[in-house]
Amino acid sequence: MFDKEYDVIVVGAGHAGSEAAAAAANMGSSTLLITMNLQNIAQMSCNPAMGGIAKGQIVREIDALGGYSAIVTDKTAIQFKMLNKSKGPAMWSPRAQSDRMRFAEEWRLMLEQTRNLDFYQEMVSGLIVKNGKIKGVKTSLGVKIYAKTVILTNGTFLNGLIHIGEKQFGGGRAGEKAATGITEDLIELGFEAGRMKTGTPPRVDGRSLDYSKMTVQPGDEKPEKFSYSNITSPLKVQKDCHITYTSQLVHDLLREGFDRSPMFNGRIKSIGPRYCPSIEDKINRFADKERHQIFVEPEGWNTVEVYVNGFSTSLPEDVQFKALRSVTGFEKVKFFRPGYAIEYDYFPPTQLKHTLETKLIGGLFFAGQINGTTGYEEAASQGLMAGINASLKVQERNPFILKRSEAYIGVLIDDLITKGTEEPYRMFTSRAEYRTLLRQDNADLRLTPMSYELGLAKEDRLKRMEEKQKKSSAFVEFFKETSLKPEEANPVLTELNSAPMKQSDKMYKVFSRPNVTLDHMRTFNGVNEYILENSLDDEILEQTEIEIKYSGYIEKEKNNADKLNRLEDIKIPNNFDYNKIKSLSFEAREKLKKIKPTTLSQASRISGVSPSDISVMLIFMGR
Repeated sequence: MFDKEYDVIVVGAGHAGSEAAAAAANMGSSTLLITMNLQNIAQMSCNPAMGGIAKGQIVREIDALGGYSAIVTDKTAIQFKMLNKSKGPAMWSPRAQSDRMRFAEEWRLMLEQTRNLDFYQEMVSGLIVKNGKIKGVKTSLGVKIYAKTVILTNGTFLNGLIHIGEKQFGGGRAGEKAATGITEDLIELGFEAGRMKTGTPPRVDGRSLDYSKMTVQPGDEKPEKFSYSNITSPLKVQKDCHITYTSQLVHDLLREGFDRSPMFNGRIKSIGPRYCPSIEDKINRFADKERHQIFVEPEGWNTVEVYVNGFSTSLPEDVQFKALRSVTGFEKVKFFRPGYAIEYDYFPPTQLKHTLETKLIGGLFFAGQINGTTGYEEAASQGLMAGINASLKVQERNPFILKRSEAYIGVLIDDLITKGTEEPYRMFTSRAEYRTLLRQDNADLRLTPMSYELGLAKEDRLKRMEEKQKKSSAFVEFFKETSLKPEEANPVLTELNSAPMKQSDKMYKVFSRPNVTLDHMRTFNGVNEYILENSLDDEILEQTEIEIKYSGYIEKEKNNADKLNRLEDIKIPNNFDYNKIKSLSFEAREKLKKIKPTTLSQASRISGVSPSDISVMLIFMGR
């Protein structure tokens, strides 16, 4: 059946695998996507939502780079919210509730319409490696399929073990079997492996809930969308979510099952996501809290299935049911399925290059939870980057690596490669030192030109981005050049408790004041007329306001990034002998030898490498 050698084989069709396959195929590489179940492509195994704090920025970056996640999210969204709107724009994060069944369906349809992409349903049980290079994969039926590069995106399936109370059974997801063979092959090849844990809440029947006892959580009044393309539109109708709370009674009922909890009786030995703890972990760690939030999230437009966000658990199903029935609004709840925890194999990501290619085996790439991350968005972005770099390797083109100052995706991959992770890695805005530069509103300006160079973004995307940039810059200039008289401005400034103007000044200076918004500026002569004459949409207006109000911060971060990027230009040779530098601390020498950084900038971010170690290396390298 497989008489040809593929350019790229992608193993696994979750969020990472789907983006990897799309990117490689769209760059012209012959690509095969292998999955154990073609019905579950890009399935939302956990919560039915995309985006959120820092994750929303990643989805917009994926879109700007030519990925599919944002388009699929827009097409299948049931609610949209911009989170952190009360804070500065660096913190604004888009999030959308999705129709879970439609999400997977839309992903499959888009992939089926992608040229150069083939599909095969079977379990990959091993790798074909020769002379330190990947040659292909072996399946459970004994089929050998050959390729120049292979991307592993196995999610939670590698030797997956599901826990519900004292019961445990093999599985990569509820109702699906685990994947075996790959871990053993990789360990034999010299890779270091570990175990991680994640969990999921019960799914319940929405018809059994009393929503009148809960607080409604509507979407934004003026919803936006994720994709910068013009093929999707903002929602006109949205579905409500709801919020309720646990209580001391609920906590007491949960505690009754602690002796049968795999988390507390030693059955689960691996580490779970610290920032998304199970309900039993929450009431154990935060014993002083009288209640915890429960977000009641519908799984789609038409289904009655509901996701109980905030109630992730691996307690026995009878304990889950009894406790959940004591939550306000859940008194008559009926379960679709109980919550569970899952343990799975991962491979510490310090074994990878920044391209996500493994250091040990040429042409073999890892992306997603196999690298120790958690979250659809983190996985999808790695898949995209692995797909791009596998394709570039086949085409013998230079690798594509994003800097920390260019994208959250750059921060994510650099953190993984340089620092590693011993717990499921989740992206936060606080992880990015240049978050004022890496906003959700400007991902297209930052990354579309790069995507166009790669051959992913089409010319219409580039022109749309250039038009946005041109119009926004011209609008900024309008404010810099247009004067405002005190008699026109002062009534507004007085109302805002802002110091009145004593003489005419440029609009830009007035607009720069902290409490003056674009809505205030539109009350002044000439502003609304300019907006109408130049057909400026909401996206351009938001971009202009941010550029003016945060220009000082933006400029400062650009300067800091430029200074640190100078260290990026100082390359460290592949065969560099750290033993020659006697002044290096022992810890620095050991870490540098293990991680093998490619630049001094990367070396400076390794835990255990001090500024004095970097100074010693600078001197040794003649700098």
